[in-house]
Amino acid sequence: MTSKIGFIGLGIMGRPMALNLKKAGHALWVHGRRAATMAPLVEAGATSCASPKEVAQNADIVFICVSDTPDVEQVILGENGLVHGVRPGSAVVDMSTISPTATRTFAAALKARGADMLDAPVSGGEVGAINATLSIMVGGGPAAFARARPYFEAMGKNIVHVGDHGAGQVAKACNQVVVAVTIEAVSEALTFARRNGVDPAKVREALMGGFAGSKILEVHGKRMLDRDFRPGFKARLHQKDLKIVIDAAHQLGLAMPGAALVAQHLNALMGSGDGELDSAAIVKVIERMSGAEK
Repeated sequence: MTSKIGFIGLGIMGRPMALNLKKAGHALWVHGRRAATMAPLVEAGATSCASPKEVAQNADIVFICVSDTPDVEQVILGENGLVHGVRPGSAVVDMSTISPTATRTFAAALKARGADMLDAPVSGGEVGAINATLSIMVGGGPAAFARARPYFEAMGKNIVHVGDHGAGQVAKACNQVVVAVTIEAVSEALTFARRNGVDPAKVREALMGGFAGSKILEVHGKRMLDRDFRPGFKARLHQKDLKIVIDAAHQLGLAMPGAALVAQHLNALMGSGDGELDSAAIVKVIERMSGAEK
């Protein structure tokens, strides 16, 4: 069945996700801040819109994939935001990674207009977005989740309804903590190997077959060895995600020492002008601190 779908935010992640919805046969209305980002979707048969409001006026369900909490706020509550165009019975699905608290505020504003909201952040990077193999963590009501599930299945493989509004964002924050601390560990291990005169590629190969093996060691470890820091997920976005974690931990009185350490190393990447690199570039901070910079 063809559905009328909107998609806002057509960057590294959003563009392939929207294309996968179009490939699934759905009618698509799109909006991006730059006309160039909409071009590949228009070429695929989507209709471009001048504002989020226009997207909402045409679509029964609207997906959002933008960078940060203020961006989502502008898309939903801004002067030409979704809240001014959504119809009762429609739904908004935010696949960005943002504050759980803000998510609940946005859900309440949309509910006042008769629209459902889901927070559905993703993990899997650009490759997962292209291949429709993303992990999707969903917060919101069960009926809205059931309605959106067929569209999630066009974009991802591991789809979990975690709980009520904000629960998807909490799960994504947990994901970003595990990923960040593991990248840190791999960075330290490979630097340790190299400073001891041992081939870090051979060390990685040995570790991959044991209990230390992980997707991070496989993918990001290879990036570190190859010095390939082209962004699958930019360091500045990982910094933003850990800020969400640290801010929430501060409010709750939680100790997050590992996440706090990696947040500082991501801050250092930003300070050295490397924020546009993949977050695997954390290894560059460890190398500089250790006198082992390549």
